[in-house]
Amino acid sequence: MSTSQTLTRPEPALSPAPAAAPRRTRSASPLLSKGVVNGVLVAAMLWTVLPLTWLVIAATKGYADLYSTGGFEFARMRLWENLVELFTFSDGLFLRWLLNSFLYAGVGALASSMISILAGYAFDKFRFPGKERWFGLVLLGVLVPAAVTTVPLYLMASDLGLTNSFWGVFLPGLASPFGVYLGRVFSSAYVPDELLEATRVDGAGELRTFWQIAFPLLRPAFATLFLFGFTGGWNAFFMPLLMLSDHHLYPVGLGLFMWRQQIAADQDLFYPLLMTGSLVAILPLIVAFFSLQRYWKAGLTAGAVK
Repeated sequence: MSTSQTLTRPEPALSPAPAAAPRRTRSASPLLSKGVVNGVLVAAMLWTVLPLTWLVIAATKGYADLYSTGGFEFARMRLWENLVELFTFSDGLFLRWLLNSFLYAGVGALASSMISILAGYAFDKFRFPGKERWFGLVLLGVLVPAAVTTVPLYLMASDLGLTNSFWGVFLPGLASPFGVYLGRVFSSAYVPDELLEATRVDGAGELRTFWQIAFPLLRPAFATLFLFGFTGGWNAFFMPLLMLSDHHLYPVGLGLFMWRQQIAADQDLFYPLLMTGSLVAILPLIVAFFSLQRYWKAGLTAGAVK
């Protein structure tokens, strides 16, 4: 009698089911962090806007209204009278200070920015002996605060006979180690070497290559350096204070400081002059910022376009 044997395959052992992932609960931390960021931004905005708002309102008041009304409360409108008195006081001395500031800051920033762009371009695109060592000295200049070099510059200007003159304030502002560093960084990022080689192969000289090819690509850097230089030159105080003794050569910031020192002699006169002069003095900085910001946007987006 034949028997049939049935072979049964052992069933594989079932692996334990993976534990269910814990359900994520929505927390309020993103909302809290967003509220903190917005609160910090609002506080920074108020910190910036409120003093400017107070200055605008104060420039419309006379001396009596400055103390009889609140800081953010309008009184009898005297803005036009204050402006007329500002520009006619002492034979138009404030207008002379504005012109001096435009020369120190505007012309100085143009020259300093161009020197920095040219030097940065040269450090990036040309080879010469000791290039990196010279650039290292430039970086050391970035680390030295400007206040440390003011007295040595004054002593040098005194030896050269440049104190109490336009050149004593103008010439030290032409050198900008940070500008040279920024010019080299922008040149390395935005001016391709292949493009310059192609123009040289076509027979263009170095000056033509720079002005027609490199400089248009470096305009964001030039605008940035110009605004930094213009702001620094417009707000310069310590260097003109040491260099100048003739009040006709003062920049507007130092001139307003001189009026501040004379408030005790005639408060009714100098308080409105000081408030209105401070308001007029910040207008060129606002205009320069809003007119040059489009170049910054172009510089930020230039690297994203292939």
